[in-house]
Amino acid sequence: MIMIRKSLTAILSLVLAIAATVQLSAATKEQLQMMADIRMLQLQSQELQNLIASLTGALTEALKAVSTRLDQQTDATRKAFADQKLVVDAISKDLSVVREKVDDSNVRIGSLAQEVDALRQSVVLLSAPPPAAAESTVPPDPSSPDSAAPAPSPVSQPAAAAAAAAIVSSPQRMWNSAFADYTAGDYDLAVLGFEAYARTFPKSDMADDAQVHICTAYSNEGKYDKALEACDQAIRTYPTGSAIPEAFYRKGTALQRLQRPDAARDAFEHLLKTYPESPEATLAQQRLEGLKQPQP
Repeated sequence: MIMIRKSLTAILSLVLAIAATVQLSAATKEQLQMMADIRMLQLQSQELQNLIASLTGALTEALKAVSTRLDQQTDATRKAFADQKLVVDAISKDLSVVREKVDDSNVRIGSLAQEVDALRQSVVLLSAPPPAAAESTVPPDPSSPDSAAPAPSPVSQPAAAAAAAAIVSSPQRMWNSAFADYTAGDYDLAVLGFEAYARTFPKSDMADDAQVHICTAYSNEGKYDKALEACDQAIRTYPTGSAIPEAFYRKGTALQRLQRPDAARDAFEHLLKTYPESPEATLAQQRLEGLKQPQP
């Protein structure tokens, strides 16, 4: 009986050992499978990291290349713009020089045209026949020895003198002479000179200045009525002249001297409205402020 029990115990121990071995073998297989899976995942992760690193490197290189090209393109564009600016500046300078030369040529042409007009008038005066002397009402005596050769007419001498004066005169000389009399305070001669200049060269750029100088000369002499007439003539004859702002100012001052404040105010206000940027506008504003103050 004891032997049977020992045999059963041994058999039971053997069965338990076999069961434990089987369980251990099954656990070992699962662990091995898990380790294999983990190894596979590690390999895949490593490959993925390598791929990401490769893509990152390629992308970085591509970005560097694009950035380099953009920098080169920017430098090229900047250089092209700089070159174009230099060309434009050079062309602008050349145009300015050409414009100045054209303006100078226009001034020279205008001066030459005035000289030609003066010469043409001189030729006309020289080619005109001298006026005949007034015939005497007393018939000549045939017996007189002087009746065969009539004396030269003295009337032709003033015409010849005028022609000679016209020949030697030119626009610049005539202006310089009149302006010299004006600055010297000889206003009567200055008025005659400026009148002759405006009459002889009415298309000159200085004709309006000559007329305004006549107005100023009369004002300096205290002849405000004549100054007013001269300024009005300048405004009527040369409405677009460069000296018209001064003409309005001189007109206003003459009217103020003639005790006509309303008309003077109108002249000054017209000057301020029409020529607000002119130097005379500032003077006109001061005159208007003086007109607003009560007169004693």
